[in-house]
Amino acid sequence: MEKTYALEVAGITRHLPIIPITENLSIASFVILGDTELVTAAAPLLAAKLPEVDLLITAEAKGIPLIHEMSRVMNMKKYYVARKSTKPYMESPLINEVESITTQKKQILCLDGADAREIAGKRVAIIDDVISTGKSLQAIEDLVVKAGGIVVARAAILAEGDAANRSDILFLQELPLFLHPQTK
Repeated sequence: MEKTYALEVAGITRHLPIIPITENLSIASFVILGDTELVTAAAPLLAAKLPEVDLLITAEAKGIPLIHEMSRVMNMKKYYVARKSTKPYMESPLINEVESITTQKKQILCLDGADAREIAGKRVAIIDDVISTGKSLQAIEDLVVKAGGIVVARAAILAEGDAANRSDILFLQELPLFLHPQTK
């Protein structure tokens, strides 16, 4: 029988599979892609926690349904996505490198130069599904700052592990990490 973790967030319960990431660490796999019920329940609650912002940004891909719903709830006409690769249409893209707990390899995040110009001077909230190590969050923040934006909030549905102790992020619920003792 598969081990799961019962997560309750925004009035919804999900039984998340516990997935080994390394020999000593497992995570409860939280995937919002395709989960319309959870996204539409969580988005207004997370939006309500934000200070006044001019725009929202996330990293491609899992944060996209959440940022879409949050921007709709907040009556915003647009949201921004830091892409995982440069695209031919991008004009003078800003690029940053990141290694997150779930990818376990270096990837790039990039922002179209046209988007960067729109971000300049604006109050920005960085949105994600889960904040764990904070590396993805920092990579997006670096792009926002490079573009001239002002990061006023960092928010996610879940804060995983030690991230729940951070005072600089907003989140709806904690998500534990599952550590396995070293065996000799």
